[in-house]
Amino acid sequence: MPRRQRTDGNLALAGYDEIFNVNKKIADGECIVQIPLSDLFPPEVHPFQVNDDLAMRRLAKSVKEYGVREPGIARPRNDGGYELLCGNRRKKACEIANLSTMPVIIREMDDHSAIILMVDSNLEQREKLLPSEQAHAYRMMMDALNHNGVKGESLTHEIMEERTGIKKSQLFRIIRLTELIAPLIDKVDANKLAFNPAVELSYLSVKEQNMVLEAMERHEVKPSLSQAVKLKKLCKDGKLAEALIDKMLSEEKKPAEKETTGNMSYREYFPKGYTQKQMDEVIISLLKSWKSKTG
Repeated sequence: MPRRQRTDGNLALAGYDEIFNVNKKIADGECIVQIPLSDLFPPEVHPFQVNDDLAMRRLAKSVKEYGVREPGIARPRNDGGYELLCGNRRKKACEIANLSTMPVIIREMDDHSAIILMVDSNLEQREKLLPSEQAHAYRMMMDALNHNGVKGESLTHEIMEERTGIKKSQLFRIIRLTELIAPLIDKVDANKLAFNPAVELSYLSVKEQNMVLEAMERHEVKPSLSQAVKLKKLCKDGKLAEALIDKMLSEEKKPAEKETTGNMSYREYFPKGYTQKQMDEVIISLLKSWKSKTG
């Protein structure tokens, strides 16, 4: 075995053979190689968040104890280093664990193939995705498939449905979220705006969405589905104005809408088919009995 030259601990200045001394061949002649973290860069457009949260800390602990179990995938950059398409969470975990390198598969790819690989790999690896992450990822994949020679919108949607396991009608609704202004899609991520109303609001102009956002914050409310549908229709008819938005969102929701959320916590304790009135009567009777006993 040839003797390695000294690098004085500076891996970034080491030669190609020295950096890649732990090569492991895989299919199609590719190799898993150890790349310095400083040479790995995130994609210019990356819809998936890399958060320093509890899950990341658990991953960092695992990486520190057992190493990175699955290599990332990267491609060479024109400016030097590598674009890390798959494995940005693992890279962050390596940084937290004070590791200097990470196992990576280097692969030559054009831009659109790289996007498809990035989205596919992250959708497989990540158990839970935010609505905004899904929306932007699916839109990127759809655009990349179209640029990669897939002919026709119908065929693109069929491939998307096969890759994601989601019906194309629902995929289209998820992708609609990318038409929302950033503060509104942030509210969807934070569960402060429901998915279905958000889809309807995505058909409003940027100016109209900002008016809705201001009204939501002013009245501390979130639009119901029926309100969002009305707003969309008014927009389509060219009749949507700030005063109308403010009036609609300042109105109290109908009792039926309140009931769907207000009694969810205790409905399970009543026989199926009990009306709201019957449940109220039982609760009041029990409260009267409790009050008489407690004096």
